[in-house]
Amino acid sequence: MPRASRSGMARGRAFFAMLLVAGCAHSTGVSALNACEKPVYLTLDTGHMEVAPLMADVLRRNQVRATFFAANERTQTGDGSLGNQWGSWWKALAAQGHEFASHTYDHVYWRGDVQGVQPRFRMKPTAGAFEGREFTWDAAKYCGQISYAAERLQDFTGKKPLPLFRAPGGKTSPRLLEAARACGYAHVGWAAAGFLGDELPSETFSNEVLLKKALRDIRSGDILMAHLGIWSRKDPWAPANLEPLIVGLKARGFCFETLRTHPAYKDWIASHGG
Repeated sequence: MPRASRSGMARGRAFFAMLLVAGCAHSTGVSALNACEKPVYLTLDTGHMEVAPLMADVLRRNQVRATFFAANERTQTGDGSLGNQWGSWWKALAAQGHEFASHTYDHVYWRGDVQGVQPRFRMKPTAGAFEGREFTWDAAKYCGQISYAAERLQDFTGKKPLPLFRAPGGKTSPRLLEAARACGYAHVGWAAAGFLGDELPSETFSNEVLLKKALRDIRSGDILMAHLGIWSRKDPWAPANLEPLIVGLKARGFCFETLRTHPAYKDWIASHGG
């Protein structure tokens, strides 16, 4: 091949390589611009579920992924929030990229530690066959409650839940948290500003008041918490407040992430098969 032709081909390859580098640099720049710099973490606990499909519609419409904490709670329709009637709904959420974790199967409240060498706890289920009764459980019994809810979620979604849990009411003790971590589950609470108030009486805490407070007080890194329906609230918080909250936070520069990327949990999740 003539020298001029070889030289031209070399210059062409060099020019093409420069284009590739420039393209990669531009792509990296776009990714950097799109990075979530002010993340908040929306978490949703199960409830009576009447508003759950509408809430899922809001999340899908606004391209927000949340982390759902599920227990088999009593529902307005169907056989419990982890009953078979809701199976296809959970599966659809998984296809949309949401994450899942346990809220204890029977929505069990910690009532106190029991003195002794081995960890034991006074527990009160608020769902299921033993709703309202108080028991003394060892660590293995409590871990079984966490694990069973996670197993049900995986059965429905085909997706392994995160190795996290939320105790109903956020009520725990250091000993309870230690027992749960020993069986592979880290506890997730919520930020003070992230308590969205859907459990409060609407007569004294209107949706408008709760929305204004949330938009004023929420900060980057906060974990937010609401429910898929609250029995006691007369003017439901959701879905009425959910979309204005999302739109308002996005307007302030916030972005939504799941707990999989939360700095306090991502290493735990990676090391525990999440």
